[in-house]
Amino acid sequence: MLNQRTSRVVGLLLGLMLVAAAFVASVMLGTTEIAWPTFLEALLHYDSSRVAHIILFTERLPRAVIAALVGASLAIAGALMQTLTRNPLASPSILGINAGAMFFVVIAVSLLPLHAPAEVVGAALLGAVVAACLVVVLSRGRHGELSPLRVVLAGVAVTAMFVSFSQGLLIIDRQGFESVLYWLAGSVSGRELSLVVPLLPLFAGALLLCALLVRHANALLLGDDMVKGLGIRAGTIKLLLGLAVILLAGSSVALAGMIGFVGLIVPHMARGLFGVDHRWLLPACALLGASLLLLADVASRFLMAPQDVPVGVMTALIGTPFFIHLARRKSA
Repeated sequence: MLNQRTSRVVGLLLGLMLVAAAFVASVMLGTTEIAWPTFLEALLHYDSSRVAHIILFTERLPRAVIAALVGASLAIAGALMQTLTRNPLASPSILGINAGAMFFVVIAVSLLPLHAPAEVVGAALLGAVVAACLVVVLSRGRHGELSPLRVVLAGVAVTAMFVSFSQGLLIIDRQGFESVLYWLAGSVSGRELSLVVPLLPLFAGALLLCALLVRHANALLLGDDMVKGLGIRAGTIKLLLGLAVILLAGSSVALAGMIGFVGLIVPHMARGLFGVDHRWLLPACALLGASLLLLADVASRFLMAPQDVPVGVMTALIGTPFFIHLARRKSA
């Protein structure tokens, strides 16, 4: 038991080192490469007259912070969704939550005079709630039970519906298309750290819920009957964990747009390395999710250099083969 615990602690420390290395790579690499001495000099003695220092603090550093935050949030949300639905194919992007948040952002920006960060965040969270409720309603059976297959089918249908609605609105409102283009593709570039500030209480609240309910999440793996036998209100626990998913996914969409597959891939990687205990699984998801999105963002800068490819495209390139493999293995 001690050896297993020690190996997990070592694994988390290695994950933390991977995040740090990916973060530094995200800050230093790109069309304009920043040498290590310049990087240290900019951190210790910032000079607003030097181009490299300006690029680092106005573009690279906010981009890396947002990529790490969004990657960790989507990975944790994906792990919780897979636990709640007992479906290995569940994730915020596949079950329509990201698409619902995106649609309401498009409505806020294109049809309503809502452009303030707090207003966009509110629209994204409302869309995530609506999408989650639709998926739950559509996937219930005759006796109220949730089937993993119906959950995925309902999620795919809700995603297609909201994406179609978003595209239709943007075709009508050509002027608003450019303002939400980066949301549609999923991007962490061109954003300021000031946009992260109003979202921090939401991320913190979701993480607090996860910390308080981590043992209850483990209990959900045993099945609803066993949970009831332990005296735990399964419905309340699922509702609170679902709220954490909505906060994490909705805030991520408001910050970076529709970035898919992170919430699908990372939980499976984390389970393979750390097991199913959420006390270890969720921190591992946070570290691996942050690393994955940081590295995908670095790769996106060189795929079609000197033009950046939206990081959502990179995660789709990585995630689509994995999703197909997982679906084939599930159906076998």
